[in-house]
Amino acid sequence: MPTVPHTERHFTSNETVRDFVIGMSDGLTVPFALAAGISGAVAATHIVVTAGLAEIVAGSIAMGLGGYLAARTDFEHYVTEQGRENWEIDHLPDKEREEVADVFRNYGMSEAQISPILNSMVANRKQWVDFMMRFELGLEAPNPKRASISALTIGLSYAIGGMIPLSPYILIPHLSTALYVSVAVTLTALFLFGFVKGRVTGTNPLRGGLQTIFVGGLAAGAAFILARLV
Repeated sequence: MPTVPHTERHFTSNETVRDFVIGMSDGLTVPFALAAGISGAVAATHIVVTAGLAEIVAGSIAMGLGGYLAARTDFEHYVTEQGRENWEIDHLPDKEREEVADVFRNYGMSEAQISPILNSMVANRKQWVDFMMRFELGLEAPNPKRASISALTIGLSYAIGGMIPLSPYILIPHLSTALYVSVAVTLTALFLFGFVKGRVTGTNPLRGGLQTIFVGGLAAGAAFILARLV
């Protein structure tokens, strides 16, 4: 019987993709809600545009800085734990060998099976440390440039996302018309963003699109009603 080819389809979301999703989703939602809210309280598009641009600049910087600090913290945490593992290997080698053996025991391996693997492991210090970092602490080695890349990715994607709901106010002088167009354009963008994210991650694309619309629409609607009431 011929063997049927099997292709495994797994999505491994790297850090840059996650940063883009974070920045774009917030960029679409927050300026959209702000512009809708201001539209409910003022009568001129240039006020919405000015406030919207200020928010996009501030939001991009804040989001980018948050991404930078988060990635930098992860890197510093990894380096600290790596130093601790090196110290333990130097001063507590028997304990560290036993911790390696425990990892394999948890997978159901016998002592006879573990012994040659353990001997090979401890003969290579870097391999030993990397193994303990990953399997004891659950930490992957971070990219040293991760913090800068994260800040740039989140900041730019936030700015790009933010310009989508704001662009109708820039192009259309009539406030109510600009609001309606902004709502239509942004909800479409939110749906497409959620749909594509669902396709890429392997989840239900339609549900992803509708969920994204719901969150963005709820935020904008709440801001608009609040501005009207105030």
